[in-house]
Amino acid sequence: MKIYAAKDYTDLSRKAAIIISAQVIMKSDAVLGLATGSTPIGTYEHLIEWYHKGDLSFSQVSSVNLDEYAGLSGDHDQSYRYFMNHNLFDHIDIHKENTYVPNGLAEDTAAECRRYNTVIRRLGGIDLQLLGIGENGHIGFNEPGAVFEKETHLVTLTEDTREINARFFTSVNEVPTHAFTMGIKNIMSAKKVLLLATGEKKAEILYDAFFGPVVPGVPASILQMHNDCIVIADEAALSVVREKTGWKDAKYEQILAK
Repeated sequence: MKIYAAKDYTDLSRKAAIIISAQVIMKSDAVLGLATGSTPIGTYEHLIEWYHKGDLSFSQVSSVNLDEYAGLSGDHDQSYRYFMNHNLFDHIDIHKENTYVPNGLAEDTAAECRRYNTVIRRLGGIDLQLLGIGENGHIGFNEPGAVFEKETHLVTLTEDTREINARFFTSVNEVPTHAFTMGIKNIMSAKKVLLLATGEKKAEILYDAFFGPVVPGVPASILQMHNDCIVIADEAALSVVREKTGWKDAKYEQILAK
């Protein structure tokens, strides 16, 4: 496992985009696992810029998204399908029929979870999975719990998560109470994992996730067990890691051996 320090959000976004673009260049039909939220927007902006410069093509790429709110249609402006279209897909040459997001309106939620797992398997698995990390250590919508969830499933969102996501809605009452999410097994089955962390609010959990024990109470901690996981974090997010480990060199690459 490797942790790279970024000077700031711009530097983090560029470093992440370089890793993703290298994956696409090396394998033109790569399967990308994509994430939403504010953290990856800068990364997507770099990928769009490089596509328009002619440096990248996504014409053979497939994508699978980590999650989707239950109860929202794909054209709802807070759905993750809408987010991906608006922030990436509408601006590159990826074929929309090769982009997959759980169906938030599925009435049979168990069948939808099975369908999504089948999609991932049919694509041959995920080559690179992009992740953020929640303030409580969640990845996707895999919240802290007693056990690691295995594959795509429907989750009840915690009140803390709903409060954090309320900034995207008119009020917290409009934030859905449930969501579809890839499970830990889906994420851990990806050939490469790229996790991004930015801001002071992620500093404590970043330390807990990657320097503490592997426990379901900190879902991201399972990534310590992945054989090709890269973490990129800005200086604010790294502040607790630096304080508790004595890591001073901004160019330092930490390889964690558990």
